[in-house]
Amino acid sequence: MKTFLKVIQLHKNESHLIQKAIKQNRDAQRILFDLHAPKMLSVCRYYIKDLQHAEEVMLNGFFKVFSNLEQYQSSGSFEGWIRKIMVRESISYLRQKKQIEFAYEDVESEQEVFDPVASDIEVAEIQQLIDGLPAGYKMVFVMYAIEGYKHHEISEILNISPGTSKSQLFKARKMLQQKIEELKKLDYGIK
Repeated sequence: MKTFLKVIQLHKNESHLIQKAIKQNRDAQRILFDLHAPKMLSVCRYYIKDLQHAEEVMLNGFFKVFSNLEQYQSSGSFEGWIRKIMVRESISYLRQKKQIEFAYEDVESEQEVFDPVASDIEVAEIQQLIDGLPAGYKMVFVMYAIEGYKHHEISEILNISPGTSKSQLFKARKMLQQKIEELKKLDYGIK
């Protein structure tokens, strides 16, 4: 007896769900929310230290997603479209709370600095180290190293110069490298 597996085309199903959600179908909206909420909470959490505030920002972001769903152009990834909304919502939240500060100094140096995302440290430890960065460093680091934005995109979104974006990234990586070295010394008992 042969067993056949049914192949579900997620893209077609997602497109169908999006069309239903545009028509205010609550079941379709719930399914889309359930599909994307875990990843989007992670996105918000990168920027916002407190989990409850990150959840609040994510929910506000989904409100914007469903309010503006008809603006989604099917040319790109739906998840990517949602992700951009979450990033901007997180930044708006931090601006509103006046938790973003940048040291406006341009650094053109592209020296190779340790990248903690590529290290063997646990994800939770990396998140704690990133949370410990000053807000400006953290925001640029997350946007560049995790979200994949380019410096010119970061400068447009945050209303800073590309040089300031590079400077913030350089300083964030340097600070993370120092913190990781301290962790390694503690782990290996080195003083």
